[in-house]
Amino acid sequence: RHEEYPEYKANRDATPEDIKISVPWIIKIIEAFNIPIIMKEGFEADDVVGSLVKLSEAEGFTTYMMTPDKDYGQLVTENTFMFRPSNGGKDPEIWGIPEICERFGVKRPEQVIDVLGLQGDAADNIPGIPGIGAKTASKLLLAYDSVEGLIEHSHELKGKQKENVEQFAEQGLLSKHLATIVTDIPLEFNADELLISEPNKDDLREIFADLEFRNLAKRVLNEEVQAPVSGPIEGKQISMFSEEEVIDEIASKEQETLETVEHNYMLVSTDEEIDALVNTLSEVDSYCFDTETTGVNPLTAKIVGMSFSIKAHEAWWVPTPLDRDGAIKVIEKFRPIFEDESKQIIAQNLKYDYKIMFRYDVDIKNKVFDTMLAHYLMNPDMKHGMDVLSEVYLNYKPVSIETLIGKKGKSQKTMADLDPTEITDYAAEDADVTLQLKKEFEKEIEKEHLKSLFDDVEVPLIKVLAHMEMEGVNIDKEALYEYSKELGTTLTTLEAEVKELAGEDEFNLDSPKQLGVVLFEKLEISKKPKKTKTGQYATSEDVLSKHVHDHPIVGKILDYRQLRKLKSTYVDPLPEMANEESGRIHTNYMQTIAATGRLSSSNPNLQNIPIRSAKGREIRKAFIPRDDQHILLAADYSQVELRIIAALSKDKAMIEAFHEGADFHAATAAKVFHVDIADVDREMRSKAKAVNFGISYGQGAFGLSQNLNISRGEAKEIIESYFSQFSRLKDYQTENIEFAQKNGYVETILGRRRYLKDINSANAVVRGFAERNAINAPIQGSAADVIKIAMINIYNVFQKKAFKSKMIMQVHDELVFDAHKSELDEITGIIRDEMQNAVTLAVPLKVDIDTGSTWLDAH
Repeated sequence: RHEEYPEYKANRDATPEDIKISVPWIIKIIEAFNIPIIMKEGFEADDVVGSLVKLSEAEGFTTYMMTPDKDYGQLVTENTFMFRPSNGGKDPEIWGIPEICERFGVKRPEQVIDVLGLQGDAADNIPGIPGIGAKTASKLLLAYDSVEGLIEHSHELKGKQKENVEQFAEQGLLSKHLATIVTDIPLEFNADELLISEPNKDDLREIFADLEFRNLAKRVLNEEVQAPVSGPIEGKQISMFSEEEVIDEIASKEQETLETVEHNYMLVSTDEEIDALVNTLSEVDSYCFDTETTGVNPLTAKIVGMSFSIKAHEAWWVPTPLDRDGAIKVIEKFRPIFEDESKQIIAQNLKYDYKIMFRYDVDIKNKVFDTMLAHYLMNPDMKHGMDVLSEVYLNYKPVSIETLIGKKGKSQKTMADLDPTEITDYAAEDADVTLQLKKEFEKEIEKEHLKSLFDDVEVPLIKVLAHMEMEGVNIDKEALYEYSKELGTTLTTLEAEVKELAGEDEFNLDSPKQLGVVLFEKLEISKKPKKTKTGQYATSEDVLSKHVHDHPIVGKILDYRQLRKLKSTYVDPLPEMANEESGRIHTNYMQTIAATGRLSSSNPNLQNIPIRSAKGREIRKAFIPRDDQHILLAADYSQVELRIIAALSKDKAMIEAFHEGADFHAATAAKVFHVDIADVDREMRSKAKAVNFGISYGQGAFGLSQNLNISRGEAKEIIESYFSQFSRLKDYQTENIEFAQKNGYVETILGRRRYLKDINSANAVVRGFAERNAINAPIQGSAADVIKIAMINIYNVFQKKAFKSKMIMQVHDELVFDAHKSELDEITGIIRDEMQNAVTLAVPLKVDIDTGSTWLDAH
């Protein structure tokens, strides 16, 4: 059919790559079930079925064709039936001759071919004859019996119908030919080979294990299967294992504990013992260090003591008084150790210990080896807590604080409530384990792709982030209180409007179950409402967004939810999160959460404060300068990920567009829509912008169509035009995937690796996710590398010049500063220079800088 009519099925989307790749596996599964497969090169499945029908009829069988496809109606006879599976809650249907004739309005089932020839078939792109639909086709066939009969008697027709039949006669005959299912393919028919037989359980077991079909294995084989593991879990290999596999590995081993390993953990409490320890530490090049405190917030917790280790299975615990002066008196003795720039300090999450010590007037100046950061670079997708690392790499299960308190029969929940002797083993063990982890990791971290990232980026960033967190950012509590009242009033009004539109006063707008009943049963905003696994109506934001034009109540509900979230997540909690002493918000920046290298923020999460909605942006008004002598300065990388895409892909058109300095989205629109840049309208630019940002995530036609609310066909055309203009991009994406398939990882511009253990998975969905990461991770990770380098360089200059201005926030591609007004001109130039020159790329980095009395004004 394709050879006779190239447009056949041309309006269908290309078969998704995931399905193409899955077909060999589907065949393997069917064969393992011992289900016969019958194929014939050059013919469609319909033709194979049609031929089998005639062969089975000749053998005397009653045959059922399992299909909802109306085209099969032409094959129905007295002994052959269509079995239409249940659909949409309807029972299965069996169609014989009477049902086919009634359904199509014909005298004989074979006339179904003529119906399709006249009306065409949009699904297969069969054209038919213009102006003839299903009812007209039935009427004409009752009069003229066939397409050929109609053409022969076209002179009896009138007007436009006569003109169309005569003008498109050949097209009608071709359409009938294309719609005819072939029934004489040379096939062998052996009924014995088609008998139901038992599955081959050994083959199925192997396939289910390969595909990780654990639930299916339970249903079919009534047994558990495990995915094959290609080797032992070792430090150098662990990045290619899932966290579940690592946990399974831990569970399968008998772990060593404090009770089973010889150790020497010493309590150091007298002045003489402290002096001896200081002397010992002064004679070594590196030492392991850890603090114990009364809480997890380093800005409020009090130090309880310090632990040190320089040799495996040996460590010291130095308790400190709870009062500040008493603690400083002990800590002061160790100052020469902490400030010796030639020594190396080893720690697990040094940023916490650094902030604790800084609050007690000690600035740690040693070289640093942070085991948490080292492991993050080695295996970014795993957890990096000390207990997990100890169990995986040392086969050792550390003592937990809960266990310690339980053993001693204590009910208190802080270290301060325990006697120093009770803490010795627990605290000293932390330093000992961290030291042993360092020895496990140091060879790996010396590798070329890790060493510079560790020494020049992640480790220097510790101090930068620590000082940013300690600085914090000032907030206007009163403005937030007022905004909360405003939102409360708006929410009350919206709730009343929703209930009025619903005609219901007694339902809880915040209850998805009650809301679902109102929307889908009472108001019937959808004929086929989606349901959750628990059977109630789905009312999530993405579901309701699709019905926003079906009833005015939907828009009100979405507005209500958005404002309620703003109020409960940001506006109300933020004033309560301000530090009592400083009155400022002190977030915690985490280096080891995002596998791409991006920083994460918590307590509060500054990264998620809304910017796209007008109501969300109002929150940024509450972020204000330190005092009247300061102003907020925001420096934001302009389209940094797109610039990195251009540099990494080496696409000449993209590079040229950035060097010209024009509006890149408008320039893209001009190329994609083949117009002059001056003729690019807002809609064109919006579509081009969506494609620009979508390509870094491997977005396809479906994703773009959903994003822009356009047809998949239009989205496909836009993407094809995009890649024709930026021809290197598609090759770059393919090369990244192929590199990942071969090596198991992709890299950023600084060599930061993202391991993709599923890149060669037989499971198409899992593999597809890994392939999108192969495209996105180098881009997003490179952007993270760039801003980290800029932060380090800016911090160093600020420290050297002893500026009063401070860097206080990092949000994605933006840095925010408390800028002293007297330094504004000087620091603006420094910030722009350091950000734009953080790395050298084939395209220039551009930074937008603005100032204001609030964060919103400065953005």
